[in-house]
Amino acid sequence: MTAGFLPAAHADQLPAPDGTRTAAAQRVTVDLAASEGEVLRGANGALYGLSDDGVPSDAALAPLKLTTVSQKAEGGAQHPNGDAVTVSKSFFRNGGGDVLVMMQDIYAQWPYEDLGIDDYLTKVDKIARDVANAPNSEHFIYVPFNEPDQIWYNLGVSDQATYQTNRDRFLKDWKTVYQRIRAIDPDARIAGPNEAGYHTRLLTDFLTFAKKENVLPEVTTWHELSPSSLRDFQGHFDTYRAIEKSVGITPRTININEYANRRDLSVPGQLVQWVSMFERNKVYADQAYWDAAGNLDGNVVRTNIPNGGWWFFRWYAGLTGRTVKVTPPSLNTVDTLQGLASLDTTRKQAQVLLGGAAGDADVAVQHVDPAVFGTSVTATVAEAAWSGYEGQHAAPRVLSRTKLGVAADGSVTVPLTGMKQMSAYRIVLAPAGSGTPTAATVPWSASYEAEDARITGGQVYTQGTVSNANGYAASGTKDVGSLNTAASKVDFTVTVPATGSYDLSVLYGNQSGAPASQLLSVDGGATTSVAYPSTENWTYRAKKDLTVSLTAGSHTLTLAKGTGEVTLDRIDLTASATPSVSYEATLADISGSVSYDYTDASGTGTGALVLRTGASAVYDVYAPRDGYYTVTSRGSAAVQLALHDETVTAAPGQALRLYLVAGNNRLTATGSAALRSLDVTGTGSTTGTLAHDGAQARLAGGARLVDSANATEGSYIGWLGNSAAATATFTVDAPRAGKYVLVLTYGQNDRRDNGHAYNTDIVSRTADVSIGGTSRKVTFKNTWSWEDFWTLGVPVTLQQGANTLTLSNASAWAPNIDRIELAPVRG
Repeated sequence: MTAGFLPAAHADQLPAPDGTRTAAAQRVTVDLAASEGEVLRGANGALYGLSDDGVPSDAALAPLKLTTVSQKAEGGAQHPNGDAVTVSKSFFRNGGGDVLVMMQDIYAQWPYEDLGIDDYLTKVDKIARDVANAPNSEHFIYVPFNEPDQIWYNLGVSDQATYQTNRDRFLKDWKTVYQRIRAIDPDARIAGPNEAGYHTRLLTDFLTFAKKENVLPEVTTWHELSPSSLRDFQGHFDTYRAIEKSVGITPRTININEYANRRDLSVPGQLVQWVSMFERNKVYADQAYWDAAGNLDGNVVRTNIPNGGWWFFRWYAGLTGRTVKVTPPSLNTVDTLQGLASLDTTRKQAQVLLGGAAGDADVAVQHVDPAVFGTSVTATVAEAAWSGYEGQHAAPRVLSRTKLGVAADGSVTVPLTGMKQMSAYRIVLAPAGSGTPTAATVPWSASYEAEDARITGGQVYTQGTVSNANGYAASGTKDVGSLNTAASKVDFTVTVPATGSYDLSVLYGNQSGAPASQLLSVDGGATTSVAYPSTENWTYRAKKDLTVSLTAGSHTLTLAKGTGEVTLDRIDLTASATPSVSYEATLADISGSVSYDYTDASGTGTGALVLRTGASAVYDVYAPRDGYYTVTSRGSAAVQLALHDETVTAAPGQALRLYLVAGNNRLTATGSAALRSLDVTGTGSTTGTLAHDGAQARLAGGARLVDSANATEGSYIGWLGNSAAATATFTVDAPRAGKYVLVLTYGQNDRRDNGHAYNTDIVSRTADVSIGGTSRKVTFKNTWSWEDFWTLGVPVTLQQGANTLTLSNASAWAPNIDRIELAPVRG
């Protein structure tokens, strides 16, 4: 039997009027009977993915279940943040696995200054003591050398005699450093040789030497940093395993602790290609650090907001049971349709993640065991689209929910129609009981590339291709820049099916170093200013969301130069509707004693999660902005919902008004009930919140108001901190005692330029937030400019009546504060 979805039409790819496909579909086969082993989730790591304790946020970090991160040695001079022991606090707090310590990042220069092995050994001693004395020290892995095939030792040289000389020096130093670490930390796990690229010659010599001298690493590491890795990694892996066998050593854990190019990061359709080959081979892997620390290498917007890449990794973290064999149209090929899949017989779920190609595909799931799934299944298809590195992405849209019979040969085929190359797709199969799943509502949508529009005073640039892999990703590999004259504009010709409101999303880059703007008009009419927050650079894509009213038919949407300079990539038009998402209980994170009930296929079509006493389910709920949303639990009985340190009772079908912060919110359900979903609607109401602008604070010790056209009321609190006396104090009158969310609107652009051409060394700031004798340190990520203001939510407790809230930092500068807002968690 088959089920399909018909995504919204795109201006560059219109399906046939009757929904049929106009070209031969690619075929992906998923064999549920061909197990590859337990789900590892090893490819979700990140190099410098964490910059500080709290950046990214716990709510952004915990759902991804990171197995490894690679961070610099504590106090290392290579970058201004990302110290391994410091960031390990939030990493382990949120269920992280192992921290790889990049030991040579103790040095300041790139490539590292070579001051001799004796100088390095003094640094090795300190690093080993720091790690050995750290909490959870057993979860740190030492990486003594980084890219020795290029740095210090030049092991990639072609001349054999020179190679042997360099190799012998490296092997001697490896043994010396290895033994030095072991002398201080006898239980240490050590990784290497950590080449910039795979080299059979070096690995053979290295493992032979290391076995003979008893200095074998517990983890073998190398880097895969080229589009060709998508073609060549399987051969590298197979050859490496053959080397181990020939040398006579047991298989090592493998960590590809730098992988992918800029064009891959944040792009679900690219990431799935890398992750599928690493998971298939059960190796760990960390995305490369090309830009700024603290955003999981391009997958977290600001501090807490998911983009399309984050949602792909959230799906990956949701795979359970065992992975099974996936046969794509062409294995080990650059930029093609690839996938991975899992089967959990306890949960009675099969999941398929795939992407990397445009067009149509038939996903044939074979050996659907009737003992697990029965004679019919529900198939749920969702899409995680590319939204840019700094572009927010709502919960992935469900494209179809379909009830299917299993064919006589034990197969189910799900055809995917109109796939986008930069998107990833998830298919969930579960047993189908009685009832009919609620049909997915997919609003009309169309996309328009800027390079295809009418351009005045601008230039088309090509970005992020295979030949320019470290160029940034762009939709269709092109964008329109140099829109820097008074006459510069881009005219998009759009056609909409009905009169009404449309959500307009603009993929853009802002190279101004401050907020910028463009002037939006429809059919040459009155202009509206569109404000664009800063981005890291003009190719580091972000997304601006707004609403336009259009009559049915064709129109010209013009984006003309305003202030600053903005690059345009693509616009998307979508028929407006009140956001409403049903988060499936059977796909939530669980703990304790639970079971799965698929007797009723209605609603989400994925059955019910049965919680028993002491068990819990955690939903990851997206909010487009800070504010109140309607939250409704669908289930057989009341449960307790925990959010922002508050717990409320959620009776079945009862609408609760709960405050959510912009981005991801983790809502934990406990109790005894059969849960079907958590339904969330709304756009973020601020009615009932307590807002205080900076001008309402009592300032002391040099803290003062600074005029700013970009602040909410024309000024912000600056010069805060760097002294115990420099404080800002607000008096907050709370209508009732209880748990509140404090939302701080702030800006700061602290940086430490370490001289790396491809790393932007932004620095976080901190502030102490004190209320009623309780104080906590809060970390504020860099906002890209001094005139950009972001929000950060912090749970606090208020007493009824007057409360004194003080912001301070006695030892360093705090961020600039625009305003604060407090809201009871339950409105």
